[in-house]
Order: sequence, then structure tokens, then C-alpha cells
Amino acid sequence: MSEERGLPYAQAFSNPTLGRRLLAAIAREAATPRDYFLMEFCGGHTHALCKHGLLPLLPPNLHMVHGPGCPVCVLPAGRINQALELLAAHPVVLCSFGDMMRVPGSRGQSLLSARAQGADVRMVLGPTQALKLAQALPQREVVFFAVGFETTTPPTAQALWQARQMGLKNFSILCNHVLTPPAMRGILEAFRGPEGEGARLDGMVAPGHVATVVGHQAFEEVAEAFGIPTCVAGFEPLDLLDAIYRLLCQLNGRQARLENGFRRATTREGNRHAQRLMREVFEVCENFEWRGLGCLPNSAWRIAPAYAAWDAQAKWQLPYSPVEDNPGCCCAQVLRGQKRPPQCPLFAKVCTPSSPIGACMVSPEGACSAYYAHAQGIGPALSSLQGEGEGGE
Repeated sequence: MSEERGLPYAQAFSNPTLGRRLLAAIAREAATPRDYFLMEFCGGHTHALCKHGLLPLLPPNLHMVHGPGCPVCVLPAGRINQALELLAAHPVVLCSFGDMMRVPGSRGQSLLSARAQGADVRMVLGPTQALKLAQALPQREVVFFAVGFETTTPPTAQALWQARQMGLKNFSILCNHVLTPPAMRGILEAFRGPEGEGARLDGMVAPGHVATVVGHQAFEEVAEAFGIPTCVAGFEPLDLLDAIYRLLCQLNGRQARLENGFRRATTREGNRHAQRLMREVFEVCENFEWRGLGCLPNSAWRIAPAYAAWDAQAKWQLPYSPVEDNPGCCCAQVLRGQKRPPQCPLFAKVCTPSSPIGACMVSPEGACSAYYAHAQGIGPALSSLQGEGEGGE
């Protein structure tokens, strides 16, 4: 991965020569009578596998199982209903990420359709932009609809901390931040339980960007508790091929441990400053409902009592009610790794990116969106990836 022969650093992780070598090594490790089932937890990994056309290049007995790691996808419809009810009852300015605005609630309405009907819903790039909007509109209540895993939680924590420092009382957060390791445990328990009977999960590709915040130590407990090979990976083609190769080597060697394949960006401890800030501003929920996974213990953040004045759910007394998903949509099964997007009867027919029925078709990290955008995983051939010849060896 060096620049010794003039190959730019980032481009090296798409180098076709190295990619072909990794694919050959993967083929050698997979040349056994057994099948291998590896889950890439993160939707960003699913998107990368599809975008770069890696899925059809893998051995036929190596199956990638797409996981629930898309923050927009795992948010249940009841949480969207909660935001819609806030808009209907109070003249607030609701700020949200763009993809979150398009996910339908239980009655088919989304934040985007609520805006079309007159609600003040605004797309922002993050909580800091919503915080600045609250400063600019002192007579309005501004609410940021916060979603995401550990990667987007620190900016929300920072915005809350700043609002408290400024005494900015017209700003609040509707908090829906979730935690990756508990979701991994939930997935692995589901595969072991009665509903997962007949299904297999042999290895886990863990998200590198989450590890930059919480450290790869957060995944050690999961790997040890379930005896499952786990590898933290980045998001370039060679990152994923390297992780797959490492997991196959562990499986063939009858090992089960955590490996860090994203050392250029992660450490075991992670970002301690971000962790301290999150622990100050948030506390862990006893239970939180996930789309497709049900209620998982200790799997999400809620705003700590010291910051209750900036907690939109407490400020507006917003109840939460679980609701059923659209019965025709297979989003829940896709998130659990039990189905692939094309197995949903609505996929690419009724449910498309321009008219999504399920959350997995809305977000760019959703498995259905990735399959739709990249011809069901058959993207450009590896030889056409950036980087040519023998450079970067």
C-alpha cells in the first residue's frame, strides 16, 4: 500500500494487481467442501461490495450476508411517527439529514411529505447547522432529529454541550443514536435462536469508522462471547477483500478472535475525547426498538438528566408507540440477514429509490438501495478499478 512507485495513497486501496492477488488467496482458502457465511455488518460495506463489483468475483461457496448497519434503515417506523406527531402538535422547525426525510412512517407519510403539507422541515448536514439555525431564529423552537451509530453521535453530543454552554433554550434533540456492539450481539443471538434455525453466520466484518470512535476493543467482547471470527475493515475494495481473507484463514485454522484490518485509522482505545463527551451528555437506554431486530437491551443512547432541557422527547412529552412495518416489505428480514433485496416481492417493482416502501431502499447505505443502484451487486470489473499495471505492490 505504499507510494514507492507513484501510486497515490488512497488510490492504492483500489489497486487491481493487489486485488487480484487477494482474490486468488481468497479462492485458495475457500477451496474446501464447506460453505462460508460472512456478514458485513455495515451498510457502507454492502454498498462498497456492490459498487466495486466484488460479490460476483468471490468463490461460489463464499456467501456475504448483508447486515443491519444502516442508521436510517434500523430506525423503526414508530420513531418517525414520533417526529411527525411533534410537527403536527407544535410549530417547531424540525431539522434532519436528507435521507431520513424520505423514510415513511407507519401511515406512509414521511418528513418530506409533511413538509409538502406545510410543516417546517429542513435538511441539514449535521447538528451544528441546526444549532446555528436556533441561534438565528431565537423566536422559534428548533429540533434536530438525531440518528446514527457511534460515528454520528459525537457531533450531536458536541451540539448539546454547546447549547448548554450558551444557554440556548430554543434548541433540542430528538435522540435516536444507537450502538453497534449490542446490535451485533442481537444478530448473533437471532442466528442461534429458533428463528435463525437453519441459517449460519461464520464470521463478521466490523465497521472501521465505528472503531475509530469506540476503538476496536468494543468488538473483542462480541468475538469472544460468540466464538466468531471478526475483522474490523475500512471501506475500500482491498480493505474488504483483506477482511474476507483474514476471516477465511481464521475459520480454516479453527480460530475465533478479533483482528484489526483498519490500523491506518483505528486503535484499540479509539477516540477517548469523543467517548468522554458522549458519556457526559448521554446515558445508555435499558431497551430500544430497532427495525427488524426488535427491542435490544442497552443498545441506544438517551439524553442525560443534566441535559434534559435540550431533550425534545422530554420537553414536548412525546410518547413512543411501536408499530408494525408494511407487511409486504421484507426490510426486516433484509436487516436480519435472512433475505437478500431481490427476494422481496416489492424490490425494483413497487419499491424503488424514487418511491421507496421500505427504509432499506431510501438510504444510500441500505442494502436494497445498493443492489438497485449497482445492478444487484454486479458493478465494474476489478481490473477497471482505479490504478493500473503493477504499481503499489
